[in-house]
Amino acid sequence: MKNLLFVLALVFAILFTQTTQAQFFEKLKKKTEEKIKSEGEKRVNDKVDEGVEKGYDKVEEGIENAGEDSGDGTEDSTSTTEKTNDETTSNSSGDDVKFSSSSKYDFIPGDKVILYDDFSQDAVGDFPALWTTNSAGEINTINIAPGNWFNLNSTDGNYFLLNDIDFPKNFIIEFDIVPKTKGGRIAAGLLLYGESKRKEMDNNPQPGNGGIMISIEKGYWNTWGYKSGESEKIVGKSDVKSVVAEKVNHVIIWVQGRRLRIYHEQAKVLDMPTNIYDGVKLSRLCFRLSRGASSGSYISNLRITDAAPDMRSKLLTEGKLVSYGIYFDVNKDVVKSESYGTLKEISKVLTDNPDVKIKIVGHTDSDGDDKSNLDLSKRRGASVKNVLVKEFGIDAARIETDGKGEIEPIAKNDSGINKALNRRVEFIKL
Repeated sequence: MKNLLFVLALVFAILFTQTTQAQFFEKLKKKTEEKIKSEGEKRVNDKVDEGVEKGYDKVEEGIENAGEDSGDGTEDSTSTTEKTNDETTSNSSGDDVKFSSSSKYDFIPGDKVILYDDFSQDAVGDFPALWTTNSAGEINTINIAPGNWFNLNSTDGNYFLLNDIDFPKNFIIEFDIVPKTKGGRIAAGLLLYGESKRKEMDNNPQPGNGGIMISIEKGYWNTWGYKSGESEKIVGKSDVKSVVAEKVNHVIIWVQGRRLRIYHEQAKVLDMPTNIYDGVKLSRLCFRLSRGASSGSYISNLRITDAAPDMRSKLLTEGKLVSYGIYFDVNKDVVKSESYGTLKEISKVLTDNPDVKIKIVGHTDSDGDDKSNLDLSKRRGASVKNVLVKEFGIDAARIETDGKGEIEPIAKNDSGINKALNRRVEFIKL
């Protein structure tokens, strides 16, 4: 009996041990499989994360290079960027400015400033002294950009520059515009016209004896040229790189005889070879808002220059080129992309004349601290050299740089246009 009980106990012990081992190995197997699965999922997730990161990198790369092709398909374009450190102020968008080159950005401001108005002479809340209107407007400041801004704060009105302008055959108009969000599709219209009989304000739809209307819209650019005695308008239209509401948009309009070109965001957005009627002599400037179609805008930094200078002759023959076509933000030394046309022409002169050496000298107006202005002018001269070397392949040994700050003005610092004349970059043949 005892032997039987012993045998039964032994069998039970063996079965219990096997069951326990089986359960143990089953649990171990399950844990192992879960671990393998977990590690596998982790590896997969790591790969997915890696792919996502690469995808983000590609997206960011695409965003950084988004301005390289202006997209109208008519001309080749290239783009390169150069960033320079500057801790003095931020630009209007809050981002670092990058130099970007484009074959479509071919305009070159002249060496004569015909008009400049940044409204710095006007008090905030007043209507600007050099203008008149049949509607409401005042000088404001805005939080996204420095300086004074002319608030065209009506949806139906005309804003006339009081003085006549002796427009040459070839000239360039530049200004900054911040369209408002509310209201119609049109940010503002720019009207240039001529008149045989002087009227301080001509509110007719087609004032004077002929002119050109440029409608700056949130989705389009529209132009139409007109002339007394002609029943048809010469119309142009483009939807390339239209202006953006509540953002500083720098608009450039180049009139060359009958030809009209518009540039925005480092691209030529419209090119009309015969947009102005033959025989029309322009002499007046007006910003226009249309009833029910306009939202109103803020305008500043209006500048008109003559046609592009003969850079080759001025640099090689006269030995000195004064340029107003090198652009910087306020208190910054980073060369803006609008400078491309000017720098491209200067690089051509240097490339065609490999023995020529130059000195680049920056100049400022008298606003601000003397010491700061001197330092800023030197940094700007160095930045221009940096672009010529890195973007256009000019030998650095051929270029010296300097800055004079405000100590060598070419006009009194007593008005907006004179201060604009003093803010310049000079290229001196050595």
